[in-house]
Amino acid sequence: MAEFATKDIRNIALLGHGGEGKTTLTEAMLYAAGLIDRQGKVEDGSTVSDYDPEETKRGISISASVAPIEWNGNKINVIDVPGYFDFIGEAFGALRVVETAGIVVGGVSGVTVGAEKAWANAGKTPNVARMFIVNQMDRDNADYNKVVEELRSKFSTGVVPLVLPIGSGANFRGVVNILQNKAFEGAYKKWKEIPVPAEMSADIENAMAELTEAAAGADDDLMMKYLEGEELTHDEIVQGFRAGMKDGSIVPVVPVSALTGVGVATLLNTIAGYMHSPTHTVYEAVNPKNDEAVERPCSDSEPFSAFVFKTIADPFVGKLSLVRVCSGKLTSGTALYNANAEKAEKAAGLYFLRGKKQQAATTVNAGDIAALSKLSFTASGDTLCDQANPIKYAPIAYPEPCISKAISAAKQGEEDKVFSGLSRLMEEDPSMKVEKNAETTETLLSGQGELHLDVIRNKLATKFGANANLADPRIPYRETIRKTVSVQGRHKKQTGGHGQFGDVWIEFSPIGDTNVQFEFEDAVVGGAVPRNFIPSVEKGLRENIVKGVLAGYPMVGLHAKLYDGSYHPVDSPEMAFKTAARIAYKKGCADASPCLLEPIMHVEVFIPDEYMGDIMGDMNKRRGRIMGMDQIDGQQRVTAEVPMGEMFKYATDLRSMTQARGSFTMKFERYEEMPSDAAKKIIESAVLEEDEDE
Repeated sequence: MAEFATKDIRNIALLGHGGEGKTTLTEAMLYAAGLIDRQGKVEDGSTVSDYDPEETKRGISISASVAPIEWNGNKINVIDVPGYFDFIGEAFGALRVVETAGIVVGGVSGVTVGAEKAWANAGKTPNVARMFIVNQMDRDNADYNKVVEELRSKFSTGVVPLVLPIGSGANFRGVVNILQNKAFEGAYKKWKEIPVPAEMSADIENAMAELTEAAAGADDDLMMKYLEGEELTHDEIVQGFRAGMKDGSIVPVVPVSALTGVGVATLLNTIAGYMHSPTHTVYEAVNPKNDEAVERPCSDSEPFSAFVFKTIADPFVGKLSLVRVCSGKLTSGTALYNANAEKAEKAAGLYFLRGKKQQAATTVNAGDIAALSKLSFTASGDTLCDQANPIKYAPIAYPEPCISKAISAAKQGEEDKVFSGLSRLMEEDPSMKVEKNAETTETLLSGQGELHLDVIRNKLATKFGANANLADPRIPYRETIRKTVSVQGRHKKQTGGHGQFGDVWIEFSPIGDTNVQFEFEDAVVGGAVPRNFIPSVEKGLRENIVKGVLAGYPMVGLHAKLYDGSYHPVDSPEMAFKTAARIAYKKGCADASPCLLEPIMHVEVFIPDEYMGDIMGDMNKRRGRIMGMDQIDGQQRVTAEVPMGEMFKYATDLRSMTQARGSFTMKFERYEEMPSDAAKKIIESAVLEEDEDE
C-alpha cells in the first residue's frame, strides 16, 4: 500500500442501527475502488470487514474493522462499526480516531435508535464532524426527501442535502452533486456523468440555496457578503461548508444503494473531496511527567505519538494493536514508549490492515491508521510516544456493563484455559469485565447484553478451545435475628482419657444495624467461665456466623453477650468451649425470629418521556420503590430502590420496553428484610441444595 501524506488522508467511521447496511456499504466502496474482485455478502459470510467466525455465523458485525480505500489520490480509512447495541463499546474506540462520523440510515426506515445513539456519541467526541448516508435507496417506498426532513426535525436544522438521488426504489439509477451541479448515472466503477435532469432543476436550486445559506452561516465574512446580496463563489461555499462541518452547524446528507452500487462512487468522491483531512486536527492531551495540559497538532514534523484504539487477540497471530498516528511518523524502527504503562515497547511488525488481511508497512504518516504486532504492555486506550517528548491522550471511556452472568468451565480441570482465554478477550473488548465475587466465590462475566455474553462464550470455544457455562449469579443474601433470646450451649463428651466439657450461657440480640456483622460482649463475673476460655467462645461464634440458621447465608447484625457458664478443671479444653458456643448459636438464633435479608440496589433509569408509564409499572412488578424523578439532558431520570434478585434481566427488558432508548446504572445500597413469601422460596431451595449435596 502506498504512503499517503496527512493532507490526503480521510478517516470515517460508519455508524448506525444494526441492519442498515454499513458492512455492505463498506464492501461496495471497496468494490467500486477495484480493491476486491467481487462484492461479498453479509449473509454468505464473505465480506472483508466481517471475518470473525462469530460474525459470519450470525450475519452481524461484532467488532469494528478497518478497510482502507485508495480513491483519486486519497486514502480513505473506513471503519465499519457494529450497529447492535451489545457491541456499542466498539464505537467509542473508532470515534476517537476519525474526523468524520458517517451515520447510516435507511431510505425506508429513516431515523432509528441506532442513529440517535450514533449522533449523540459522535457529538461528545472532539474533532469529529457528522454526515448522514441514506442507504437502501433501491428499496420500495424509499423516500429521500422524507428522510432528510425527519433528520432535520430530530437532530438539527443544519442537516442539508449535498447530493440528490435520481429516482428511488427500483428506479434509483443515479445522483446529482449539488455543489458541482453535475449528475452521474450507473453503479460502482461503471458510473458516468450525464446531463442534469431538467425535471430536477427546482429541487437542485432549492438545495443549493440551503447549502449556500448554511455555508455562509458558518463563516462571519461569508455571512456579511451573503447578507449584502453578493453571490458566493464555489470555493467560498466549500470553505464555509467545511467550517460548518467542523463546528457541527452543517451536517451533509448523501444517498446511496450499497446493494446495487448506485451513488457509491459519488459518496467516495464526497468523502475525498469535502470531508476533513487530519491536517488541521489539534489533540488535547497531558504531559505524563507533570500532568499539565498540552496540545499536539497532527503533523509529520511533530514528535511521534499514537493512540491505541483497538486490540485484536488472535491465538495464532498474537496480539495486534490498532493505532492512529496522531503526530510524527511511525516506522518499523521507531522507538516506542507506552506513556500509560511507563515502559518501552518493541513491536514485532508494522502493518496496514484491510479486514483481516495484513500488508507490511514501512512508514505511516500523521493521521493514518495502522497496526503493531505483539506489543507486551499495551492495551486499548494507551498512548505510544517518543520517550523524550512524552504525551498521554485521554483513555477511551467505555460504557459500564449492564448485565452479569456466572461463568464456569464446562469440564473440570479446564478452569485455567477458560480464565486465560477471558483475559485475552478482555484485551480485545474492554467493554466486558471479569471479576471474582469473594463471597459467592463465583466468577462473574459482565457485558452490554445477553448477546454480548453469548458471543464471548462462543469466542472462548472457537478461539481458545475453552468451553464455558453461563448461569444467573447467586445472590448474596444475609440472615439476621429480630428478637432477644438467652440460651445455654452445653457440650459434654466422655471418651477414654480426658473428656470434653464446656458450658456457656449467651444472650443473642439484634444490633439494629445490619452493616455491622457481629459484636461480642464479655459479661462473665465470678469466673464462671475462666478468662482463658472466653476468646474460644468468641472464636467459636465468629466461625459459625458465616452460615446462618435459615438458608446458610452469613449472619449479620448479631450481638452476643456471654454472661454465665461452667467448666471442669480437668476436662475443659478450649475446643469444648468453641463447640459449646456453636451449639448456643444454632439453638439461640433459631429461636430469635430469624429472617432473610436481600440486597437492595440503587437504580437510576434514563428514558424519554413517552416511556415513563411502562417503566413505573415495571418497577412495581419488580418490588421496586420509586424514590424520585427529574430531567437530565432532555431525558427523564427515574431513581428507584429495587431488590437485586429482580434486576438480572433488566438490561434486556429495558431495551425491549424502550426500543433501546433507555439506559440505567445500578449500585448496592443496603440490605433489607425480604418478604416472607419470597424468602420461603429461597429457604426451600437452599434446603434442597443441601440435601442434594449430602
